[in-house]
Amino acid sequence: MKKSYSLRLALVPGLIAAACLCWAAAKPKSLSSYDPQVKALLAQMTLDEKIGQMTQPEQNELKDPADVENYFVGSLLSGGSSDPKEGNSIEAWTNLYDRLQARTQNTRLKIPILYGIDAVHGHNNVLNAVIFPHNVGLGCTRNPKLVEQVERVTAEEIRATGIQWAFGPCVTVPQDIRWGRTYEGFSEDPKLVRELSGPAVRGFQGKDYSDPLGVLACAKHFVGDGGTAYGSTKTGLDQGDTKVDEATLRKIHLQGYYSAIEAGVGTIMPSYSSWNGVKCSASKKLLTDLLKNEMGFEGFLISDYNAIDQLAKDYKDAVAISINAGMDMVMVPTRYREYYNDLKALVGEGKVPMSRIDDAVTRILRVKFAMGLMDPKRSQLADRSLQKSFGSPEHRAVARQAVRESMVLLKNDKKLLPLSKKAARIHVGGKNADDLGNQCGGWTIDWQGKSGPITPGGTTILAAIQGAVSKDTKVTFSKGGEGAAGADVGVVVIGETPYAEMKGDRSDLSLDKEDAAAVKAMKATGIPVVVIVVSGRPMVLGDVLDQAGAVMAAWLPGTEGQGVADVLFGDYKPTGKLSFTWPRSNAKADAVFAYGYGLKY
Repeated sequence: MKKSYSLRLALVPGLIAAACLCWAAAKPKSLSSYDPQVKALLAQMTLDEKIGQMTQPEQNELKDPADVENYFVGSLLSGGSSDPKEGNSIEAWTNLYDRLQARTQNTRLKIPILYGIDAVHGHNNVLNAVIFPHNVGLGCTRNPKLVEQVERVTAEEIRATGIQWAFGPCVTVPQDIRWGRTYEGFSEDPKLVRELSGPAVRGFQGKDYSDPLGVLACAKHFVGDGGTAYGSTKTGLDQGDTKVDEATLRKIHLQGYYSAIEAGVGTIMPSYSSWNGVKCSASKKLLTDLLKNEMGFEGFLISDYNAIDQLAKDYKDAVAISINAGMDMVMVPTRYREYYNDLKALVGEGKVPMSRIDDAVTRILRVKFAMGLMDPKRSQLADRSLQKSFGSPEHRAVARQAVRESMVLLKNDKKLLPLSKKAARIHVGGKNADDLGNQCGGWTIDWQGKSGPITPGGTTILAAIQGAVSKDTKVTFSKGGEGAAGADVGVVVIGETPYAEMKGDRSDLSLDKEDAAAVKAMKATGIPVVVIVVSGRPMVLGDVLDQAGAVMAAWLPGTEGQGVADVLFGDYKPTGKLSFTWPRSNAKADAVFAYGYGLKY
């Protein structure tokens, strides 16, 4: 078994290249080409049925499961921790999807639902799924084909549960790493974000919209979510105000959308954030004039979670503002009945024109026809045969390659790295050495993620080191770094613990005292020390940078810790280049490692 697994792993780069040739840059058939079928169906629909298509409740907030058919809902979602009542197993998720999808057959027109989920680094809500490096790490690979393959595997694992819509890729261009969603972005550089966004969309959606192994992609968050001014919100940056002129907005924050639209992205999610004081979800200039009219986006817009609640004190007014601005489907986790009734009333009052309703529903139905959801010969229930490859060694091999290529070597004095697998003793320390949850970060099983053995099937960095060395090498471990005396070398794995949106903003990017103490304790024994930083953004290393003989940035590598060990021991020589500038201190302009920096062996 071990030999055959190694062979598969060795072949991964070739498999990636070969597979991607099949889906390379051809744009799928235009969504508007489905308008003849759409218009025929639209002509049969009542106002109630049309508004239903524009409604997306959260599955665990349904007041009654029959609301799926009673309100003709066009979509359902599971938010960050909206899990099946039976738990997070693949069986529970698949049964949940099938149960809800089947309810659409009780409606007059039998229009299937789109089921959406945040799959931002693998099918990250489901136990035993492969968890890939977050986008901050993928950006360091500079490898569009690999990014495409990562999302291709992610799409297959999503489809194994029946779900057909991923709220990704995130094509943000973070300009301030204090933002708690920095790790969701590929880079601070709009050029690199543009290069990787199209391949990510093609990976998700496959060769065309109807690919049974593909899922509908959603580029987010339109537009400028990564450019908010510090202090423009209570948390610091998240959901704040991007205070730039239009030329800057286009030059920096719009770039990922150009390549996503060119690749045929079917949906786009407007941002919670504002542009010069106007909420993006309320901006007709952004949603209609720029995105739909100028850029030619033919798919539909889905609001973020409860985003329209922020647009006006009166909820009915907020609905009118967003729909008239160009929002097509609204994510209304709990207030879906109120939204439905308010929108119907607004049409009756002439405050939302029927033409706007018909445009929104046309866009939604275009996507459903293109995906094959309206094909009576095609089952919309889950294809459970796909579950045999869920979390498989082949899928994990792709993730392992992504980890390898994302690693960035920041320092390597006296050629300390690569380490020898035949060392007599290696002492490992640090809070992130043997913690899969910390290694995966936010958006893993839980919305914010959590420390500890969060999902089965993964390998911690400590376990990967133990599995990589010779049988004669002793690997010892202490979280605090103590007991290192007499070892040939020390490896300290430090950095951040999990967080996600709303809770991840921080003003101070310094390593915590526990991390600094672990490095200091190991260094005090006189042995050479390697520091591996597991984090969702560059950290202020302080004295640790001087104390360490070598430093590697591992970002948030996900479940496949062997990829870190592969670089540590030289089975794969480091190729990663920083996708973000690395600061020396908390002063924004004080860089210790420039964008694009990365050493080699």
